[in-house]
Formats: sequence, C-alpha cells, structure tokens
Amino acid sequence: MTGEFRIISELFAPLAGDAPGAFCLTDDAALLGDRVVTKDMLIEGVHFLKGDPLDLVAKKLVRVNVSDLVAKGAKPAGYFLACAWPSATKIGAIEDFARGLKEDQALYRIALYGGDTTRHVSAAGPLTLSATFFGAAPRGGMVRREGAALGDDLFVSGSIGDAGLGLAALQKLEKFPAADRDFLVGRYRLPEPRVTLGGALPGLASAAIDVSDGLLADAGRLAALAKLRVEIEASAIPLSPAASRWLGKREDRRAALARIASSGDDYEILFAAPPSRRRAVEMAAKLSKTPVARIGAFVKGHGRAVLLDADGSEIEAQGGFDHFAA
Repeated sequence: MTGEFRIISELFAPLAGDAPGAFCLTDDAALLGDRVVTKDMLIEGVHFLKGDPLDLVAKKLVRVNVSDLVAKGAKPAGYFLACAWPSATKIGAIEDFARGLKEDQALYRIALYGGDTTRHVSAAGPLTLSATFFGAAPRGGMVRREGAALGDDLFVSGSIGDAGLGLAALQKLEKFPAADRDFLVGRYRLPEPRVTLGGALPGLASAAIDVSDGLLADAGRLAALAKLRVEIEASAIPLSPAASRWLGKREDRRAALARIASSGDDYEILFAAPPSRRRAVEMAAKLSKTPVARIGAFVKGHGRAVLLDADGSEIEAQGGFDHFAA
C-alpha cells in the first residue's frame, strides 16, 4: 500500500464510519441522496507549474473535478471554490483565473455556489486551489470503483501518457517537434473530461475510475477492491500520434511503455465491463464520439495491476504518482 492511501485507509477512513454514501472513503466521490459529490485541489508546483496561464489553471481545476463526476456516471451541476493566493498576487491575475472559470462554467453548464477566498502571509506561498463539485447521480446510484468481476474486460478512453510527456516537455526533460510539444503540453494543462461517455457508464460498466495518478495505479485500485489481478496488455494501450512517435524513438521500449503506463494527469475513464457488453461498449464509444480501447482483463490473483509485454512477460513499472511516496 502506498503512503497516500495508507494514510487515507488507516487515519481518515475510520472517521467516515458507516456513513451511508461515504463508502469508507474507497471511491472518488460520495453519494449524498441523489447527488454525487467530489473534491480535488491543485497546488502550484505540485499539480501545475509556476507561470502556467491562470485561465488554464482554473480550467484544469474545473476539469479534474468534472472528470471525477463523469467517471461515476454523474451529470455535473455546480461547485464550491476555495483559493489561497500568494500575498503579492495582483487583481489582474485573479481576473484571468475567474475568466477561465467563467468559460468552463459555460462549457459544462455549471455554476459557482460559494466558497472562500484568502491569501498567504508570504508572497512565496504557493497558489492553492480547492473545489467541491456535485452533480446528479444516475438512476440506481453512481458507478463505483468497486464492482469488477472475474473475467471482466478493462477498457480505457482516449489516449494514455500524453500529459506525462507534456509535463516532461515543460520541465525540459524531453524535446519534441513543435507540433507534438504543443499537443502534449495542452493535454497536461487542459484535460478533456469524457462527459458524453460518462453518461453511458451506468448499466454498462461494473466499475470505473478516472485516470489521475497513472493507468497502472488506478487500474490497481479497481483490482484491489475486486480482490483480483488485472492484466494490462502494453501493446493495447491507446497512444496519440505524438506519444507513438516518442515511443518509436526509445531504445528501451519496455521502459518507455512502463513510463507511459505510470504517468498521471490523463483524466481518461478507465472501466470494467463483462465480455457480454463488448458490443454495447463499442456502441457507446461510437455514439459519444469517444475512442475506447480494450486493454486487459480481470483474472484470479492478488489485487494488483500488471503490465504485460507481447510475450506475456511482466514489464516492471512504478505504481504511479503518490503524494507521500518516500
């Protein structure tokens, strides 16, 4: 168990007790009556870089939360916002931030319901943003992380690894052709929640989660709750043309695939579904105009995710991002 999730399970989950809809803090969201509620925060230097355009930072805050909701099959409705600004922040910067919120509110048809705005004593204090989002639950309740069964397929939307490569480009750890760099940086700074596909998950997915900490890490969370092993075929992981070009230039392809499967911030939907629903998944992908790929399956074994090469051998990979990793 990683540091972050050990802290949650041992220190905070007991505080949830048997509260209905809290699910012992094992999910991305809580179910309060007919509302799904989720909370995420962004911290400068951790979730975005100092100097990132603040309108895009605002949109990322909106979208990481919307992504949590749509992975639960919920329809976003509104949010509460809390901001802690560095003491030297100018009003123009806050105006840029508010403009980003306004544009995404119109895009996702949501509204701000309240919150708190404050500032650090120090000018060096990092910009810290927190949002609590809520939305309408689908009939029968939200799609849980828990629920994958033996033999279920594992599917993922969109493409994987782009945001991690975009961050590497911004940190000058990797060089890309200009067009590829712009695309990858865009994927890091401006996620695209799969809203339309999310609406199709109820009745289709047996379990779902959005990919925030890395494909392997988040698949492992589905596997752990199912008490099963999930095997991911490295060759089946969907890649963008930019990521494919980067991969094609790596000398150690296995290590590069492991890096792609472990990097975070993709905000794609990862979900389990019985093989009998493969046709329904194809139709949902077509109707929502969202690429969806089958990348693996749940098999007998301990609750973890493994990455397999074409010959069936396991590719060693890190588990994904952990705020409290040593």
